Amino acid sequence: MSARLLARAVEAISGAPRPGQEQMAHAIDDAIATHRHALIQAGTGTGKSLGYLAPVVAHLAQNPHARVTVATATLALQSQLAAKDIPTIMAAAAAEKLPAISWCVLKGGSNYPCLMKIRDAPVDPLERQYSLDDLDDDEPVDADSSLGKQVVALRSWAEDMSEHSRVADRDDAPSHSPRAWTQISISGTECVGPACAHIDECFVQAARQRAAVSQLVVTNHALVAIEADHGWAILDPDLLVLDEAHELAARVTTSKTDELSPRMVDRAVRMAASTLSDESSNALRGAAERFSEAMDEAEPGRVRDGAVLDAVSDLRAAMRTGMSAIGRNPSNPRLEQIANAVKQIFDICDRVGSAGDDEVVWVSVRPRVGPYLVVAPLRVAGAIRAGILDHQTTVLTSATLKLGDSFTPIAINLGLTGEQEEIYDACDVGSPFDYQAQGICYVAAHLPPPGRDGISDDALREIADLVQAGDGHALGLFSSMRAAERAADFVRHTTDKQVLLQGEGHLPDLIARFIADPELSLFGTISLWQGVDAPGETCNLVIVDRIPFPRPDEPLMQARQLDVAKKGGNGFMEVAAFHAGLMLAQGTGRLIRRTSDQGVVAILDSRLLRANYGPFLVASMPPLWMTTNRQTVLDALTRLNPPPQTA
Repeated sequence: MSARLLARAVEAISGAPRPGQEQMAHAIDDAIATHRHALIQAGTGTGKSLGYLAPVVAHLAQNPHARVTVATATLALQSQLAAKDIPTIMAAAAAEKLPAISWCVLKGGSNYPCLMKIRDAPVDPLERQYSLDDLDDDEPVDADSSLGKQVVALRSWAEDMSEHSRVADRDDAPSHSPRAWTQISISGTECVGPACAHIDECFVQAARQRAAVSQLVVTNHALVAIEADHGWAILDPDLLVLDEAHELAARVTTSKTDELSPRMVDRAVRMAASTLSDESSNALRGAAERFSEAMDEAEPGRVRDGAVLDAVSDLRAAMRTGMSAIGRNPSNPRLEQIANAVKQIFDICDRVGSAGDDEVVWVSVRPRVGPYLVVAPLRVAGAIRAGILDHQTTVLTSATLKLGDSFTPIAINLGLTGEQEEIYDACDVGSPFDYQAQGICYVAAHLPPPGRDGISDDALREIADLVQAGDGHALGLFSSMRAAERAADFVRHTTDKQVLLQGEGHLPDLIARFIADPELSLFGTISLWQGVDAPGETCNLVIVDRIPFPRPDEPLMQARQLDVAKKGGNGFMEVAAFHAGLMLAQGTGRLIRRTSDQGVVAILDSRLLRANYGPFLVASMPPLWMTTNRQTVLDALTRLNPPPQTA
């Protein structure tokens, strides 16, 4: 049935199914039948969304009591599934006269407005409550008044959605800034659940209730990780499809990571002060100040003992006392919210204080935020296996699952292999692209290896020459924002080409401008390595300034490498090279997005050819035609973008 359903769905939009789609559907049929997990690499252009949705819908049609969850790593793919791919496959199912299948999208709680925050005064005394006065047309539209107008528009929209018993989703909200959205939404730790006076109208609860009874739920990796931690209280599928599966371990790590900053502590103390005696409030403030002072004096890096942990211990004790004094009162939602804020600080302090060999604690620093404490799991493969893979049959798919031309590294990373027997089948359904004919991988072997002093002048000149020859059309992927900024500045001053730079505008707007105007180039860092889809002449050149190894001073990566080495493995290859291979596969995959695309990937790091780990990294990338001949590449770029003819 899945093959017939796939054929009808693809016929409605583009013709016959691609071989990769059919192979993918068969592999998922086999996984469902044998209850074995499946790793499926489906190259860009395969049409993998329909490739997995066809067998999923066929399975649900034949088993009406079955439940399937499809999880993505990005909101963009989630939106694509909801707006395009699922309606297409459902229309095909209806044409095949299959029974109707219920489906919905479920997002994290912060993607829905909170009616308690909208209707009641903020618990934090420093948080402003915007009113209708902020819509005064005579008021100058400065930063604050503009924010106020956005917040009031969002509140009005949320109330309208509630009045009509519809779920208010951020994607459907009036235009707004991230700061405006925080004025009407809350995090999971702030939610008081059943104690809320507006629980019967709660958008989050409505979304979860709908997901609990839907046959097919589209969600994200983070929610899958949360569900696994809480015993699959809402989703509970018998089949889980993880798209963008190369991101799963990183997303699970993020979901299991806690951060504690002096600003967070100060907010909880302010909230608690309204309910505590002066003596108790002063005790909390004192502990908060000692923590802040310890963090200000701490050096960034891993923490094993010393003043920071002593301050965390004091803060934990103070928060425990505060929790006892505040108490719990389900009939008082505002008190419950304050208690939750204090408990969050206590829980993080407790985790930091009791961290063993399986967790890593370190101090980091962010601009405008300052120092903050982080605690994260040393490894997540076991958690993925126990919480996710052992619960249901799981299909893991992505365009980049084979690293070093093998599924083994990603299988180890995702808990699919280990001391026990392997519990998965793997297949590569290929790609419709002829990479050897469509693209060149140019390694600038004449450049010296990148050093610690940042991008070299020789590399900057190389970038300018490449962009000039390609008449723009370049996506620059850099290892740091400093390198991206220097490269953008150099190209702007030495050529007549325009460069958009990450950070000089809202990133989605910059990407949209880059796609709309092929002569523009776009330079940036980590956010551009994945998810940018710019087919056609928009992107004929992808520049990679250096192999994207994790920073050598990054505490979690350091700890993971050491852990592998202690167990007799190669920490560099299993952690650093794995990370670099995955990022290179994703970054260089930005070049060829459809069968008519052509272009050059330029890697300005000679270590790709000279280091002993080079073959592993090369085998992880799309199989483009490789060369070190600079002139050949400049000529190819010029042919792709010939200068206009003069009369």
